[in-house]
Amino acid sequence: MQITLLRFALYADAAATAATGLLMAGAAGMLAQVTGIPAAFSLPVGLGLVAFAAFVGWVAWRAPTSRLLAMLVVGVNALWVVGSIIVLATGLFPLTLFGTAFVIVQAVAVGALALLQEAGLVAAGRRALA
Repeated sequence: MQITLLRFALYADAAATAATGLLMAGAAGMLAQVTGIPAAFSLPVGLGLVAFAAFVGWVAWRAPTSRLLAMLVVGVNALWVVGSIIVLATGLFPLTLFGTAFVIVQAVAVGALALLQEAGLVAAGRRALA
């Protein structure tokens, strides 16, 4: 199976999302102390991220890559960035300095992956996708 830009970006997203999800779910209590993000929020969000990572990995693994499913991943990533901005702008949680950095770094990383996936979709548009 050829590793295209889109497939690479999806696999990278799956790996990063799984790592973040496992961290948020597995260390929710510790993260609450250092970030200000409540464990009651981190645990279910972390578990959701692990499930999303499995979905993204499946989308990346499929041959041929589904354009519609890849676009769905880009859309969910865009919503994550918007949600991160809302968390920062509204003071939803009593974030520490580290917590603010944690949210910003995640938003930037997810946004970068979404842009990379979009570039992969554009490049793949020149080829036939299912």
